Amino acid sequence: MKWDEFFVTGEPMIYAADICIVLASLAIIIGLTYFKKWGYLWREWLTTVDHKKIGVMYIISALLMLFRGGVDALLMRTQLAMPNMTLLNAQHYNEIFTTHGVIMILFMAMPFIIGLMNVVVPLQIGARDVAFPRLNAVSFWLFFAGAMLFNISFVIGGSPDAGWSAYFPLASKEFSPSVGNNYYSLALQISGIGTLMTGVNFVVTILKMRAPGMTLMKMPMFTWSILITSVIIMFAFPVLTIALLLMMFDRLFGTQFFTMTNGGMDMLWANLFWVWGHPEVYIVILPAFGIYSEIISTFAKKNLYGYKSMVVSMVAISLLSFLVWAHHFYTMGMGVVGNGFFSIATMAISVPTGVKLFNWLFTLYKGRIEFTTPMLYALAFIPSFTIGGVTGVMLAIASADYQYHNTMFLVAHFHYVLIPGTVFAVIAGMHFWFPKIFGFRLNERIGKIAFWFIAISFQVAFMPLFFLGLNGMTRRMYTYSPETGFGPLNMIATIGAFGLAIGFIFLVYNIYYSFRYSPRDTTGDPWDGRSLEWATHSPVPEYNFAIIPTVDKLDAFWFAKQDKKSLFEGKKIEEIHMPNNTGGPFVLGVVFFFLGFFLVFSWWIPAIISGVVVLILLAMRSFERDHGHHIHVEEIVETEQKLRGDNA
Repeated sequence: MKWDEFFVTGEPMIYAADICIVLASLAIIIGLTYFKKWGYLWREWLTTVDHKKIGVMYIISALLMLFRGGVDALLMRTQLAMPNMTLLNAQHYNEIFTTHGVIMILFMAMPFIIGLMNVVVPLQIGARDVAFPRLNAVSFWLFFAGAMLFNISFVIGGSPDAGWSAYFPLASKEFSPSVGNNYYSLALQISGIGTLMTGVNFVVTILKMRAPGMTLMKMPMFTWSILITSVIIMFAFPVLTIALLLMMFDRLFGTQFFTMTNGGMDMLWANLFWVWGHPEVYIVILPAFGIYSEIISTFAKKNLYGYKSMVVSMVAISLLSFLVWAHHFYTMGMGVVGNGFFSIATMAISVPTGVKLFNWLFTLYKGRIEFTTPMLYALAFIPSFTIGGVTGVMLAIASADYQYHNTMFLVAHFHYVLIPGTVFAVIAGMHFWFPKIFGFRLNERIGKIAFWFIAISFQVAFMPLFFLGLNGMTRRMYTYSPETGFGPLNMIATIGAFGLAIGFIFLVYNIYYSFRYSPRDTTGDPWDGRSLEWATHSPVPEYNFAIIPTVDKLDAFWFAKQDKKSLFEGKKIEEIHMPNNTGGPFVLGVVFFFLGFFLVFSWWIPAIISGVVVLILLAMRSFERDHGHHIHVEEIVETEQKLRGDNA
């Protein structure tokens, strides 16, 4: 491979990105060295198995990926703002919209959700950690290795360019000869293995580690949503892993699973991708439903309306999510019977979703609503998501989809589902649970400024796309002529996109400002939340609960406060056993990164060496005996007194 093929060159934006990466890396290295934080970074973060710190690292990664995916979005919208724009050429535009989709779904939405579930679920069920703390750390570092591998494609070798769904034959070696789609297959495999481990870990955690007395029907709604999501992950992600493995074989070894000759079938990829891809939509939506359920009941100051129907509707959504994947193929010759079945199944999934919307509305009815920042996101979600759902039913009608398919109408629909449904939710969840992580709230005034920019700009950015799609503008169109009449609506959408960027800048500034200036005087329950996580201190100590509570009803913590009854009555503080930190997961993630990188460029000898190192690390782990460490009663009492004093 030639040097100029290894490093992407020829465009000012690439050079600017190179400079920014180098400067940011130098700033981090110099800062850590100057403040002598290398040891702290290794001891407290890179080697941690604490579910709360792992959750924070997931959330930080998600915010970084939100920035990267957001820049891609702004570049696309600027290119489409006016007719005949030349900011991006056709190839660069293909790469930008491909990386935008992958990053926002898999490297922003997923880690944000997994970060919140890491922080919150053990606290909600009264556990001291997840079932497999070390596996949890491995999950994070494999995700992070995959994310970093995918992102370096922008400057080394070239980004994937066949769309986020990577349809064949576009993703084949013949039509995409660069290494971009090698990055796609390998980075998604590595991060997907980490996600699959997370699903297994949380199913075991929720089923086996609940506090005494907490039956399944006494679990908080967010925990229910994570249990169902984790089950979907366990069934859906193996399909993606196998599909990506076959894709890698086609591209690296010349097999023909997805070719159009010699027995291959390009539609096989499309089916495998969407058998994973449509459940994936619900993997990022169902936890958001759980977040909104917690927030709405807290700030309406009422029990969640229809608890059992909420659980049943989520189970129904999870089952139906595996029966709708072929609605992506209405125009691909499936026939009347196939189109009819998947049309009915797709419309059916809107019924349990509608049940949840009515439950939230009934929870709000006659509630004493407090308009906090998390509640504002929850309230904005309901009408926006309804628009996304109604347009989804329009797309579910097979005959009508011949008009909508592959137009900007579809782009508007899935953004109306995913931005209010997931992005609003994770931002609201971050505001809501921030005190449990750090011991103080994010600034409400700045948070509300960010909200109004984001909520209004979202409508400005994506509502015009419905009309552009109905007027015939197709997705993935990188330029257009003035005669089409697409210019004015595209300009409005571009203004909205930059408004969203301003809102996210305020969001990041709020985190900085709050760390710098917010008072550290938060009580154990700063939001008067209903679930068990508020029964411990803010910030939460390493062991979560000095005494594991006993739960006798749903919303046990809230009722205990009203009745002045202790969840810990009759119990005493005892010695606590906690797992030790370990550098193994971090090292494993680093080796997986290099294994993927060497395979991308077909450098077989270093790839084989990296693979052997992975096997050695796994074998070494099987011989390790990690007995953990004990926190003695005296230390626990001292920590509890210190936390109570800090929060007084």
